[in-house]
Amino acid sequence: MNTMKKLFTPTADQLNKPKQSYKFCFCFRRMFKLRMAEPPTDIKNLFDEYSDKGAMTVEKLHQFLNDYQGEHHTIESAQDIFNSIKHHHVFLRRSLNLDAFFQYLSGDLNPPLAHPRVVHQNMNEPLAHYFLYTGHNSYLTGNQLSSKSSIKPIIKALLSGVRVIELDLWPSKNNKNDIEVFHGGTMTSPVKLHKCLQAIKENAFVASKYPVIITFEDHLTSFLQAKMVSDIFGAMLYPGLEFVAFPSPEQLKEKILISTKPPKISLDSIIQQEHNDELEDITIKDNEEECEEDTAVPEYMHLIAIHAVKLKHGDDDGLKKLLNEHTQRVARLSMSEEKLINAVKTYASDIVKFTQRNLLRIYPKGTRFFSSNYDPFIGWTHGAQMVAFNMQGYGKYLWIMQGMFRANGNCGYVRKPDFLLSDEPFNPNIIERPLKMILKIKLYMGYGWHLEFRRTHFDPFSPPDFFTKVAICGVPADIKKDKTRPIEDQWVPMWNKEFEFPLTAPELALLRIEVREHDLDGRHAFGGQTCLPVLELQSGIRAVPLFGKKGQKYDHIKLLMRFQLLPI
Repeated sequence: MNTMKKLFTPTADQLNKPKQSYKFCFCFRRMFKLRMAEPPTDIKNLFDEYSDKGAMTVEKLHQFLNDYQGEHHTIESAQDIFNSIKHHHVFLRRSLNLDAFFQYLSGDLNPPLAHPRVVHQNMNEPLAHYFLYTGHNSYLTGNQLSSKSSIKPIIKALLSGVRVIELDLWPSKNNKNDIEVFHGGTMTSPVKLHKCLQAIKENAFVASKYPVIITFEDHLTSFLQAKMVSDIFGAMLYPGLEFVAFPSPEQLKEKILISTKPPKISLDSIIQQEHNDELEDITIKDNEEECEEDTAVPEYMHLIAIHAVKLKHGDDDGLKKLLNEHTQRVARLSMSEEKLINAVKTYASDIVKFTQRNLLRIYPKGTRFFSSNYDPFIGWTHGAQMVAFNMQGYGKYLWIMQGMFRANGNCGYVRKPDFLLSDEPFNPNIIERPLKMILKIKLYMGYGWHLEFRRTHFDPFSPPDFFTKVAICGVPADIKKDKTRPIEDQWVPMWNKEFEFPLTAPELALLRIEVREHDLDGRHAFGGQTCLPVLELQSGIRAVPLFGKKGQKYDHIKLLMRFQLLPI
């Protein structure tokens, strides 16, 4: 409540000095009038509708929450909200006045998502029916060529809900019997494998109880593979099995699964895997050390829960065969973003069909030296479950990734839309599709920047000129963007701008919002961003919190918006 007082109530100093001064031309100062946040006209009208003579009772608040906001409150839960405002200075003894009502709507008790911390999707379907929050080279702290390897980015990823961690395994340069994790062929520094595994064990199920998958890029000898047979994970480790269909996330709760290509087996397709079981047989050798190495191979095989298949570069025939063969076993196929972009030109529907039973992992192309990312919808719209991202950077595509996994309680698993699991072939590149929904938005205002940044952060000579960009990300037919005009010299911009987005695939649609401070030179300063799954938006007037470039949530900055989801 103290924060809300700062946002909406002038301090004594502001009452005495309702202006801000900025330096101008060395010797002069410009004065700007401060504007405090005040209720937009729509909120004033709503308050009049649901109050009597300037007082809103618990019963009227309950009616507003259910009728206008579309929520499902009991009178008791409405009373809890009512009581939460009791200690605020604008609270009347048995009712709310306009300021209290406005501050409730603008605060943390009125979030934009319907289930911000609740897993609400069906989690009993096979693993292949879900998108998984997936990291790439999860141990790197920076760029792909020379940055440090560490357990810190692994821990950070797990605590943010990432469920797939990638580790590159190499023999130690100093001790042939030791294993290190680093990006091979580069100057990245190594980190010990056992430290990475211990970090995963300790942090795997803090943010989510659903399974963690560790994908190994394995560059080890048989003997060192044997060293992977360890008891670090104990009962947490899910044993390797020949899956006909993957288990469900619910069945795999609090389990860790290993996914890699089986040792001593070079395969281009799942078919080849099924005809190479004899390679598991052990050849008895005279040398005792060689015998130990060979014995370790089947033990290591039993640790691999999800077998990986990686196509050779340019192997289009192998891809075609893999996509069209019906096999008993399921596996994980990996390909680069470039390979997928080329493949979907010919095999779009076949790839979607393949991902209904098998896992498809997409990883960044090799030239992304500075840990940039790609458009994740390249993978998602074709059913790819593991769209692997560099989590250590920031930018539009990583914000989209974070937005997707705000769905389903931020558990790291989001069920794929039915049209990606249907027997009917789906091709996301078809533009002509029937409309399913219209999303209507009204952006009223923004607030909180003056509590988050120093007075001259955006402009040394005046208060900021904020504008907001609003866009839909999804299938090609739904992509659309718009923006407000800049509001000059105001810390609390009032836009009152309406937007309308027709949607053909709302199940995959994300609402992306970004605030910028307008600058005449075109280098508009960053003012906050968020990305929200459309189908999890709550209707009505909502307080939308904004995030920084690196995904950290701001303490005070929010946008006041109205959402209407209108089915066709």
